[in-house]
Amino acid sequence: MAKRRNFAAILVKCGLISQDQLDEAQNVANSQKIKLGEALVQLDYVSANNVMRAMAQEYGTEFVKLNTVNIPADVVALVPEHTARELNIVPISADEGELTIATCEPEDFNTIDKLTFLLNRRININLAPKEAILQTLNRIYGQQGLAPIMSLAATESAQQSAEIDFSETDIYGVDGEEEGLDESSAPIIRLTQLIITEAVQLKASDIHIEPFEDRIRIRYRIDGVLVERESPPRRLLGALLSRIKILSKLDIAERRRTQDGRIKVTVGNKELDLRVSIIPTNHGQSVVMRILDKDNIKIGLRQLGFAEDDFNTFNTLIRRPNGIILVTGPTGSGKTTSLYAALNALNTPDRKIITAEDPVEYYLAGINQVEIKHQIGLDFASVIRSMLRQAPNIILVGEMRDLETAQMGIQASLTGHLVFSTLHTNDAPSAVTRLADMGVPSYLIASSVIAIMAQRLVRTVCKKCREPFQPPQSAIESAGFPPSVLADAHFMHGRGCSACNMKGYKGRLGIYELMKMSSKIRELTFAEAPTAQIRQAAITEGMKTLYMDGLMKVAKGVTTIEEVLRVAKMSEDDG
Repeated sequence: MAKRRNFAAILVKCGLISQDQLDEAQNVANSQKIKLGEALVQLDYVSANNVMRAMAQEYGTEFVKLNTVNIPADVVALVPEHTARELNIVPISADEGELTIATCEPEDFNTIDKLTFLLNRRININLAPKEAILQTLNRIYGQQGLAPIMSLAATESAQQSAEIDFSETDIYGVDGEEEGLDESSAPIIRLTQLIITEAVQLKASDIHIEPFEDRIRIRYRIDGVLVERESPPRRLLGALLSRIKILSKLDIAERRRTQDGRIKVTVGNKELDLRVSIIPTNHGQSVVMRILDKDNIKIGLRQLGFAEDDFNTFNTLIRRPNGIILVTGPTGSGKTTSLYAALNALNTPDRKIITAEDPVEYYLAGINQVEIKHQIGLDFASVIRSMLRQAPNIILVGEMRDLETAQMGIQASLTGHLVFSTLHTNDAPSAVTRLADMGVPSYLIASSVIAIMAQRLVRTVCKKCREPFQPPQSAIESAGFPPSVLADAHFMHGRGCSACNMKGYKGRLGIYELMKMSSKIRELTFAEAPTAQIRQAAITEGMKTLYMDGLMKVAKGVTTIEEVLRVAKMSEDDG
């Protein structure tokens, strides 16, 4: 019997790599504790496809180009999505008692044994690169898998997902609201379930369903960036909207006005709320479902991403007996999470905390939360006025939207309460000007506000595939790194893996600009000085700008220059 030649020798014999390149790749593989094939691809000596072709020759099996394979829906249904993703395999074809899969691990006999046991079929393997397997999994189960799974859902063999329990939301029509649904309507139930399930599994924060002239666009916001998924046919819009409205207990017949509702789902032992917003557009009604996960607000102040000096300053400020602390930034910049982290740190039996929110996104144990309802006259100003009669120690005002709300918040701070609130401004110093523009007298701003914090969220480098990286010198120079920061810099980037969906980023962290109201800044505020002058004074006194805080996190290898530039910009003061 001929001796089996390993794939590396095959690559050398075919002239795809030299012996020197092979030796270097072996050293890299040993030092980084990765496989030889991964090292060859990482060094860009050979493509992942050619590595798999050589491996297929070594193991006497076949190489398959997954992007050219049409996988039938009934084959996809044989392997549950969570199993396929866990084992990193793609079902390709099925015959009587057999299943052919694509894998990148020809010697992973545990996977073959597990599949044989689960499916009660003989397993044949083909080989394909890891990245191609991941892309195909997204295609057949997610990005381009909605259509086949939706058509399959009408059959009796379609299995309900075990990942999420929708029983509380009557997603299967147990309350009789679905009596009008016939067999042709069943795929809509499955499609809605699939969209929500997939978004939760991908840890998305929002689901966007947007109608256009010839299609429906579905997008998930993952780590702050929108990712487009499969586009269902336009004809499904009406049924899809009706399904979502039934789940969120909204008026199905109303198509001209905006509507807001909630859907409650259970993921394992964890409950999630989906906040539903529907608005009419020129091509139909557009839906945004915000996924509210209570675990997101159980983080402490330490986990928010503060630099050590900012953490100590903020931790001291939130323990002041009175005054206003403002958190500023655009929608989706993490303001609510920061404020809830502060409230959690202060939430002790000897303190009474009341919040006024529009709407209440997360329910916090031990805190009195009031939801604003404009339709019955329950607005911020009236709630704050009533709050003061409840003798609270700490008040959270969801947003200072108008003069009356701002004045009531200031009044509360001047009468011995600590007030937290948010404001929509680009940076911390401009919040002073914003309050003045709303009509708040400058002497009240100077005497009541004790600190203003601006923030943004940046994606963090994936911890599983992070590696040292040296940005081009031109990028470092244009970014404006201070020499002191650059001296100890350890730049990192993610090369992309299955954990981060080949993005190189996973999770988010805050960058902050914390301006403490010193005597100098109070004088400038009282004198109605321009924003630029206040900013310059704050920087002179030690305030780090958003951009500079971002650069410090880049130098520590937490994020990248591109991410910081995406959410913040360098000002003249940074230079």
